[in-house]
Amino acid sequence: MDIRELDLTAYSAAKPASPVDLLFIHDSAGGELMANPGRTIGESDILRSHPNGGGLRTLLSQNNYVTHEAAKGSKIAAGTNVCQWNRRFRDQMKRILATRHQDKLFSDGTRNRVVMFQSASSASWIEEEGTGPGNPDSWKKTVANYKAAYTALLNHFLKEPDTLFVALTAPPLVRPDSTKGIIGRILGKPDQASIEEVGKRIRSFNNWLKHFYSGWLSNYPLMNVVVFDYYDILTGDGVSNWLRYPSTIGRRDHPSAEGNALAAQRFVPFLNRAMNRMAEQKSPFFTGRPYLSADKAAAR
Repeated sequence: MDIRELDLTAYSAAKPASPVDLLFIHDSAGGELMANPGRTIGESDILRSHPNGGGLRTLLSQNNYVTHEAAKGSKIAAGTNVCQWNRRFRDQMKRILATRHQDKLFSDGTRNRVVMFQSASSASWIEEEGTGPGNPDSWKKTVANYKAAYTALLNHFLKEPDTLFVALTAPPLVRPDSTKGIIGRILGKPDQASIEEVGKRIRSFNNWLKHFYSGWLSNYPLMNVVVFDYYDILTGDGVSNWLRYPSTIGRRDHPSAEGNALAAQRFVPFLNRAMNRMAEQKSPFFTGRPYLSADKAAAR
């Protein structure tokens, strides 16, 4: 299938002219993406440095984003399974927009103008196709339920037109080993055919997320939601359905520093362009002040 992603190349990659508060709700892999490379320093998956560090926090800071994080141990990141996002954004949007760090909130009326969110790599193991329309709050990992969950999110995002929501696809898994026949069944390991189907499912779902003309955002009227396909980058841009940059330290299903650095370097211009695109949204829902990128501000 020809995947037609949102083309942001027409928009400037210039950084914001003034500081922008940004929140990232993530699991442990997201913490490593944000961290600088180095020995492990930090806690609750919010890390200053890590051997798998991609340096995204530093890059965001250099581009005028004031980063905030919520991870393990916080109310708004108490589980990042796909089935938890709908209720999270529905019931805790006010807290999400006001989160400064974990459960600490802004006390001066500041709001996060960018909200990034990402599920853990375990979300990439989709068990079956399921039957539409799906249940957004179901723990059963089916393509139908995943699509229902993300579709439900748009109702919540529509109410916050001044905030850019960035969905990062879950990290890919390391391709699991398979064992044939009765030994495989005894050990509980999937066979070759099952593994291939799982890989195809997560690829298909992520393609649906980012397919701008017939996927998740095809009927969405605003410009305040985008998809960054972290999964695709770490599969070698589609060379495989599995992780091509596995960590050699700790959990192998986490990306390495090389993979995270590659994703981080691509993410920042993507985000800047998405911000500049949102500034141009012409919708009766949009009530915010015009947003200026650095190049437009300089031209004034």
